[in-house]
Amino acid sequence: MKRGLVVVEESEEYRELLHEAGEHASGADADLLFLVTLTDEEYEADVETLESIKSVEDVSYDVFATAEKSVRDAVDDVLSEYDVEYDIRVRVVSDDKRAQAVVDVGDEEGCDHAFILGRQRSPTGKALFGDFAQRVILNFDGFVTIATA
Repeated sequence: MKRGLVVVEESEEYRELLHEAGEHASGADADLLFLVTLTDEEYEADVETLESIKSVEDVSYDVFATAEKSVRDAVDDVLSEYDVEYDIRVRVVSDDKRAQAVVDVGDEEGCDHAFILGRQRSPTGKALFGDFAQRVILNFDGFVTIATA
């Protein structure tokens, strides 16, 4: 592994995925790229929230910078035991394009390993809503490590 792509999610399983990615990267002397994906609705809600804060505190905040800081805090906490360099990217994508965003960012950034969380879903759920993990596995040009939530 030269560069790993870690898809960021808010969950306890994500912290375990961070450890796994950190261990792999440290052992391979590789760096990591953390990808935060926001849906259009999440982005708009964050903009509204930050605008409300601005009106009270008279301080401007940027959605992307705020998301990066949140990830940086979590990553610094979990990866403190590993000597790993990392970058963070934030993308706004529709939920059905999230897997493609992972593949695209991986290609753009030269990532050869992806770390993602998978959900256990029924076959009907996969057929109706698609399966993020499956789409990443089939389209990512490299290894994919999946932790199930």
